[in-house]
Amino acid sequence: MKSKGELIMERLIPFHEGKFVGLDHENVFQLAISVILSAQSTDVAVNRATPAFFKKFPDARALAEADVEEVRGCIKSIGLYNTKAKNIVKMAGILVEKYDGKVPDTMEELTALPGIGRKTANIILTVGFGKVEGIAVDTHVFRIAHRTGLSDGKTPRYVEKDLVNNIPKKYWKYANHILVTHGRRVCTAKNPKCGICPINDLCERNGVE
Repeated sequence: MKSKGELIMERLIPFHEGKFVGLDHENVFQLAISVILSAQSTDVAVNRATPAFFKKFPDARALAEADVEEVRGCIKSIGLYNTKAKNIVKMAGILVEKYDGKVPDTMEELTALPGIGRKTANIILTVGFGKVEGIAVDTHVFRIAHRTGLSDGKTPRYVEKDLVNNIPKKYWKYANHILVTHGRRVCTAKNPKCGICPINDLCERNGVE
């Protein structure tokens, strides 16, 4: 018998096909920076800011040598830009010093870098290196996991543990993208569109927190 997690993915993938908006990037360095910048912001906002940003700072060495104030000016249209500017400049310096300017490809090394937690590291590993070790849990994923009863974990780490136990590994690569898209388009924090939701019958709370 299929798990609820498998049924949810089977329905959401075709429902959101072609609707996912991702982060524009040409290499793993750009991906890492973009994912850090996307925290508490939108992919659309990040994609607007990064073309000029990467033209000015094309690699870790260029960013490591940058003035934080200049970096702030380049990303001021993105939320939490002060903290993010400090983190990405510091991270770039570590990449140059320890990794010859390259982004490392292990969870342990990534989460040791400024501005990168497990959620961000999962995305970098999955999208940038094709290494699927888990499911990135942000606010959208956290909300949907609770509403559907896939998890009652109090932290993203515990929610991730429940998701990987409920969702077959073949879907882990897509789970974050699909659930985030569902959270933005349908299962919103306020006024969720339960009437059009393809997993409404699998939702234990029917959009009610």
